[in-house]
Amino acid sequence: MRYIKLGRTGLDVSPIAVGAMTYGEPGRGHPVWSLDEESSRPLIRHALDAGINFFDTANMYSYGSSEEILGRALKDYTDRDDVVITTKVRHTMRPGRPNSGGLSRKAIMSEIDASLRRLGTDYIDIYMIHRFDNQTPLEETLEALNDVVKAGKARYLGASSMRAWQFAKALHLQERNGWARFVTMQNHYNLLAREEEREMLPLCADEGVATMVWSPLARGRLARPFDEANTGARAATDGGFADMLYKANADSDRQIIDEAGAIAEAHHVSRAQVALAWLRRNPVVAAPLVGARTLQQIDDAVASLDLDLTDDEARRLELPYTPRHDFQGVSDEREIERIKASIPGYANT
Repeated sequence: MRYIKLGRTGLDVSPIAVGAMTYGEPGRGHPVWSLDEESSRPLIRHALDAGINFFDTANMYSYGSSEEILGRALKDYTDRDDVVITTKVRHTMRPGRPNSGGLSRKAIMSEIDASLRRLGTDYIDIYMIHRFDNQTPLEETLEALNDVVKAGKARYLGASSMRAWQFAKALHLQERNGWARFVTMQNHYNLLAREEEREMLPLCADEGVATMVWSPLARGRLARPFDEANTGARAATDGGFADMLYKANADSDRQIIDEAGAIAEAHHVSRAQVALAWLRRNPVVAAPLVGARTLQQIDDAVASLDLDLTDDEARRLELPYTPRHDFQGVSDEREIERIKASIPGYANT
């Protein structure tokens, strides 16, 4: 494994990160495709054996179960200081009860301690805000996050899925007040969803903020032929989220997916490797988040690091792209809950 520095920090991370949303006890408020602990542990161990040291989770993934499973596995299989753990805060953890979500000082201070307990660790490497909170003053959120860092409960801060102007404002406030700064942005970016190239990615490049890409394979669409788009465990059950992310654009998506297949065949590699290798061409992308359900998916992700696409191959993949709806701005809690409610198995229980 060839480790890289995360943005302008001195933090060494693998250029592949494991997305632990996949790991969480089914029935704890998360989609039916999540894996229980017995099924999750071999995958986490395989990632470690492959040299991956970058693991991403969130408090709301299976209502804490993901953090618990990940924390126990890492404790059993590796040294804590050899891995980089990120977790996130924002979404409601106790539906229907006040102060159970959002980015108020009270919520942040409560949730960081809860995440530390579930992960079984004394510190989080990167503590991230999962979405923007329009109901809380940004200064309150940023000062509370700064205090989390100063207390030693987190080493760095990160953000996820917001408008570029919101992120620019946050970075400005952090600099003006001498608060700990966001060092990474976790955003939605892949061959079928490139809207972040307009503003967010250039902003991150200019500010020295590394990006961690979620849904790098477009809910598995880039890993299989176009006509099999909804045959994966996740894509077939994602309901409202899948529609919001990838509705329409069928003609251009088919062309891109077909090109990925042709390039994969020419290189004798998987389609997933082609899609991940394309992401690596963008220097602001530090690591895609791979929510692997099989050992082969981990192996494919690692193998993609050895695949270098030519400029001509990249142009073939990029040329058919058609702009689509930008999901990054969905930060209203009611809208998020509406989308979650439309997904089979994603009940707030």
